[in-house]
Amino acid sequence: MLKDHIKVMKVFAEAGEIIGRKKLQKMVFIGKKLQFPFYERYDFHFYGPYSEELTLRIEELCNLGFLQEMKEKKGGYFQYRYSLTEIGEQFLSQNDFEMPALNGCMKAMNDQSSRFLELVSTVLYFEDLEKEEVKEKVFTLKSKQRYTEEEVEEAYHYIETLKTKVH
Repeated sequence: MLKDHIKVMKVFAEAGEIIGRKKLQKMVFIGKKLQFPFYERYDFHFYGPYSEELTLRIEELCNLGFLQEMKEKKGGYFQYRYSLTEIGEQFLSQNDFEMPALNGCMKAMNDQSSRFLELVSTVLYFEDLEKEEVKEKVFTLKSKQRYTEEEVEEAYHYIETLKTKVH
């Protein structure tokens, strides 16, 4: 049962504090697409790939005291900050199991903006399509984000960079 919870905790162990629920969702989705053993099911939602399972898992980790969630008012919305608690770190050190090293991928993703990770995860969500079709999806489904051709190319390049970290 806690195996999948531990995998999520490892994201925080590597990345440190993660600011934003959207960013967290995208980081785990991208990790899954990079073949890390995350098994949460994702659907495409307003902000790109989203997993209700991951949301529930995060809530459970907070309730267990393994993750700290800090809610901050930012202008007209709330922003959430997540980090491992001391109890969470102790639990992780006592219940570690074999998981492929995240190889700096989570830290690298955490350094990116959630807007960029939304683009990267959208590109990966439609990775089975031709590049031009992916661009069309991005420009249609994410029209409010006003991504440019250059940003889409940057997303493809970033995906390749992450893949080299994994292998």
